Amino acid sequence: MIDDDRVFKALADPTRRFLLDRLFARDGRTLSELESELEMTRFGVMKHLRVLADADLVVTRRSGREKLHFLNPVPIRLIYDRWIDKYTERQVSALADLKSELEKQA
Repeated sequence: MIDDDRVFKALADPTRRFLLDRLFARDGRTLSELESELEMTRFGVMKHLRVLADADLVVTRRSGREKLHFLNPVPIRLIYDRWIDKYTERQVSALADLKSELEKQA
């Protein structure tokens, strides 16, 4: 599967977006911390974290007996650069041109 497809698949689920929001708010959370904020089983949360890790949106690090989860925003930025930014460029250019035109007329 292409990396973009994995990222889009991971972002398609509201539970996974919620997990990313929690990690954005405070990075380095344990599975127990993340699980406590959701009404689902530990295994359900683990499954969602696995999809996020496969998309490289979450990375883990062991700290003693704990496994900490961290947000990796790079894949989202790459999606933004590839799929969003280029489509907004025309509108921004048009607004800048309009501003210049109106300033000339004033």
